[in-house]
Amino acid sequence: MTIEQPSAAWKDYELIDSGDFSKLERWGSYVTIRPEPKALWPKALSDAEWRRVAHTEFKPGAGFGKAGKEDSGTWNMLHKMQEQWTIAYPAVGFNLRLGLTSFKHVGVFPEQAPNWDFIAQSVGDIARKQAQAPKVLNLFAYTGAASLAARKAGAEVTHLDAVRQVVTWARGNMELSGMDGIRWIIEDALKFAKREARRGNKYQGIILDPPAYGHGPDGERWKLDECLYELLQACAAILAPENSFLVLNLYSNGYSAVLADTLVRNAFCPAGSPQPQRLDYGELVLRDRAGRALPLSVFSRLTR
Repeated sequence: MTIEQPSAAWKDYELIDSGDFSKLERWGSYVTIRPEPKALWPKALSDAEWRRVAHTEFKPGAGFGKAGKEDSGTWNMLHKMQEQWTIAYPAVGFNLRLGLTSFKHVGVFPEQAPNWDFIAQSVGDIARKQAQAPKVLNLFAYTGAASLAARKAGAEVTHLDAVRQVVTWARGNMELSGMDGIRWIIEDALKFAKREARRGNKYQGIILDPPAYGHGPDGERWKLDECLYELLQACAAILAPENSFLVLNLYSNGYSAVLADTLVRNAFCPAGSPQPQRLDYGELVLRDRAGRALPLSVFSRLTR
């Protein structure tokens, strides 16, 4: 098991401080204060210092903590800033538009940087072994950082999400990064994976970052506990048996790295199936200036 974090060389993101159920983050030129239920320790800096350096603070709404509304609220401006701005991820070579949404998010999950690096490296390794571009499927793909990492490394990318607005956002990030050619799909992930299996289609990379709950574009119900293993089995049927990789990322509280590893081993590595060259699992964290690790997700990565 490994614990990974973004490289200090990434200058456009920093977790400045954390504690008292909040985090103080710098995104390029702007600093935000956002709720963080895992920051159980005291802040290293004073409240006055947080508010001095922050441009905006997210204030939870009446639905905060309720299923489907847990991240809703509004932003309280503390200093002048733009509501949309751009940061870069030079390690792979793409750009991301950020914005203040009503769900406390800004359009990227920075702890995912090690996954982006892994995706770019894996696509590059496969591309060097064959004439055709690797095919990569990104499910629950959000605003597309992982899709951009795969595309930049030379993959043919299928980007799928159930929410039209974030697919539009992802397309904008592709254009902002000077890329093209990503295939955009607005659909339920499980239905799509099962249909691809029936068609006999294969992908050399599959990226999964499922939410705890949600709905497809036609009202399909998604609940992680009930649907995850079925989805993994569907993905196992469409992942190429060699020269391929999988990334599973889980945010849900209570899901451990060991659980992610066990799920992937059972779905992708049953007896008699092609065995992976490598199978890693661990946690993705952010570290603040005081050196404290804030755990934010768990992952399992498979390489064949």
